[in-house]
Amino acid sequence: MDSELSLWLSSMCSAFCFMFFSFTLFFSLFSLLIFVLRLKLWCNCEICQAFLTSSWTKDFDNICDWYTHLLKKSPTGTIHIHVLGNTITSNPENVEHILKTRFENYPKGKPFSALLGDLLGKGIFNVDGDSWQFQRKMASLELGSISIRMHAFDIVRSEIQSRLIPILSSVSGKDQVLDLQDVFRRFSFDNICKFSFGLDPGCLKLSLPTSEFAEAFDLASKLSAQRALSASPLIWKAKRLLNLGTEKQLKEAIKLVDEFAQEMINQRREKGFSDSNDLLSRFMGTTDDDKYLRDIVVSFLLAGRDTVASGLTSFFWLLSQHPEVESAIREEVERVMEGSSDIQQFTNFDQMREMHYLHAALYESLRLFPPVQFDSKFAQEDDILPDCTFVRKGTRVTYHPYAMGRMDRVWGSDCLEFKPERWLKNGRYIPENPYKYPVFQAGQRVCLGKEMALVEMKCVVLAIIRRFNIRVADPKQSPRFAPGLTATVRGGLPVLVQERGA
Repeated sequence: MDSELSLWLSSMCSAFCFMFFSFTLFFSLFSLLIFVLRLKLWCNCEICQAFLTSSWTKDFDNICDWYTHLLKKSPTGTIHIHVLGNTITSNPENVEHILKTRFENYPKGKPFSALLGDLLGKGIFNVDGDSWQFQRKMASLELGSISIRMHAFDIVRSEIQSRLIPILSSVSGKDQVLDLQDVFRRFSFDNICKFSFGLDPGCLKLSLPTSEFAEAFDLASKLSAQRALSASPLIWKAKRLLNLGTEKQLKEAIKLVDEFAQEMINQRREKGFSDSNDLLSRFMGTTDDDKYLRDIVVSFLLAGRDTVASGLTSFFWLLSQHPEVESAIREEVERVMEGSSDIQQFTNFDQMREMHYLHAALYESLRLFPPVQFDSKFAQEDDILPDCTFVRKGTRVTYHPYAMGRMDRVWGSDCLEFKPERWLKNGRYIPENPYKYPVFQAGQRVCLGKEMALVEMKCVVLAIIRRFNIRVADPKQSPRFAPGLTATVRGGLPVLVQERGA
């Protein structure tokens, strides 16, 4: 009797599993059909065909350059990629409409949150509404305090003096190629980990060690971004459900990130956090929710690491192409620092504020090579943009800072030239309309870490150009970008380093 019952239960279990699998498969295929019908994957327009067949790669190394080409050809500076359901614009009036005028109608949206949800959870860069407003208010109070800005400055100065300068000196004059992008990524990762967790991963030590946490974080960021390249979100969601391929790798990488974050939280609780200045400690004074703490700190880790490294990499590539700009910065430094020949002297805040040309050069570099090349929102309701483009509810709407920096109609006929002078009037820096230059976003979502990031970049630039001559190994090679959340140059930035006066 027991054996018959066992056999019957086994049969029922098998039947149920078969029915469940069949239903899941049917539902997935049905959803895929709806997705295909909605996205019009059969679109035969020239743009969609070029995208689907990748024929654009015959003429362009980077998809951002192809988009720039299309946006330049468009009378309104706006295009629509039908197969992606994506409206892309380079029109400053549209950007202001999206980020300010109709801000409530253009949230990050669930599709975007789903892509980065496993990595960022409900952190500030992956949520909308009340959750975003609460986190932004709290982060604004913390990042705006003088004490935490001084703490960040001290971290950067220490990392420059103890690691960045020694590692550049170690290859100086040896005809040895150094990947400057890798150096900047290690530098910024050390800094943001110290600032966020109070932990020093030591990525920029002279031996350039491997960090398990850094590798896991890089892999998680890369694979999360690659989800957006799938023809349908159903593909990566199915792979995640079945724990296959890149989704399996992503799960394992995020597990390491989670374990590390939890270990840091536990250590802070054991040792106390009231006297610490790192972000984790300061946020722990406002909440006991470990998951929330993990999400917000990992979000800042992502934002503060890759953007600074990307901005510095592009800046030194441009500087290598334009030695006259490098000379002008050095002249300004000597003037502001009263002709000091002591290259060990570290520039202070007041001196940096007087370096208008340096500020203009950084802004000009970020205009041409923004670390975040595009940003997308999702329309909650039907809308009409200022250039009369109709936006249907649920459409992905993307503004493209990379393309905007290359638009004649936005920046003039010399838009492709690297000219810091365009930001100066009578020798003083004059800001531009933020919706013409949305490198740090604009409106209510303007980057909270903007000033801290600029100070970090200035510290690095000043420390390097006062001591070294940096030359790109292959000056004819233009940057080619790898797919990702931020602009990362394929193959890095190989350079030759020579100490000045050596």
